Amino acid sequence: MSESQIDRGKTWLESLLAISGVSSNVDINDQRSGQEGSCWLTINSDALTPEQITNLIGERGSVLDAIQYLANTTLNLNQTEDEQCAYTVELNGYREQRRVELEALAKEAMEHVRETGEEYEISSLSAAERRQVHTLLQDFDEFETYSKGREPDRKLVVQPKSTS
Repeated sequence: MSESQIDRGKTWLESLLAISGVSSNVDINDQRSGQEGSCWLTINSDALTPEQITNLIGERGSVLDAIQYLANTTLNLNQTEDEQCAYTVELNGYREQRRVELEALAKEAMEHVRETGEEYEISSLSAAERRQVHTLLQDFDEFETYSKGREPDRKLVVQPKSTS
């Protein structure tokens, strides 16, 4: 990931916030951005009110997810594959907190499947969260995951890996 990709993301997000009437800087999380092709853009919450933070995160992260989707769609438009970057938008530790919650959900699902041999459904996840859980569980050979249903009621299913 190049400095220009990082700068484009930072500038784009700061502009979006300004247009939205929110005055905040965007910080680059260098520890997270070091992942290949990934850039973490953290909205600085120091100058934001609790109401602004709540509004920017949205119910179950819906607004933050929408901002992140717009960032990825807009910033990667007309870019070659090697020029594209995966932008993650963070605010007030929401992504990190949600990651911990998703890991706990994945662990709960694995325990249920191991104990009962039955599938386990996880509902109320965004598409990005379903991908995260799929990724978390892909390292376990004894499980397989798939999504079923239609938005907004789409569910992630964890089941024992079929032997056929």
